[in-house]
Amino acid sequence: MYEFIQKFHSGWAYLALLLLVVAFVNSALGLFSKRQFMSKDKKIALFALIVTHIQLTVGLVLYFLSPLGLSAFGDMKNAALRLTSLEHPLTNIIAIILITIGWSKHKKALEGKNKFKAITIFYGLGLLLILSRIPWSLWF
Repeated sequence: MYEFIQKFHSGWAYLALLLLVVAFVNSALGLFSKRQFMSKDKKIALFALIVTHIQLTVGLVLYFLSPLGLSAFGDMKNAALRLTSLEHPLTNIIAIILITIGWSKHKKALEGKNKFKAITIFYGLGLLLILSRIPWSLWF
C-alpha cells in the first residue's frame, strides 16, 4: 500500500504543478491584459485548488506511512531526511494555505482586476514554495 500511495503522490504532483502553473499564468495574463474575469478563469483556479488539496491529503497520508516521513523526523543532521520529514511537508502546507487564501480573496473581490491579482500573487507564492521543496532527487 505504501508504494502505491508514494507513486500516486509523485504522479499526481505533475498534474498539481501543471494546473498550478496554468492558473498562475492565466491570472497573470488576465491581470496584465486587463481583461474581464470570466467563468473559465474561475474554473482554472478552482481545479488548481482542488488538485493541490488532494495532493496535500495524499501527502499527509504518505507522511505517516513512509519511512522518510514522521519516523525520520528526529534526524535533522541528515539533509535528505530533513527535507522529506520536515521541510517538504511544512513548506507545502504553507504553500497550500497561501493558495487557499488566494482563492478566498478572489471570491471576495468585486472587480476582475482584484480577482486576478489575488490568484496571481497567492498562487504564485504557493507555486514558488512548492518548487523550492520538491525532493528532486527522489523524482529523477
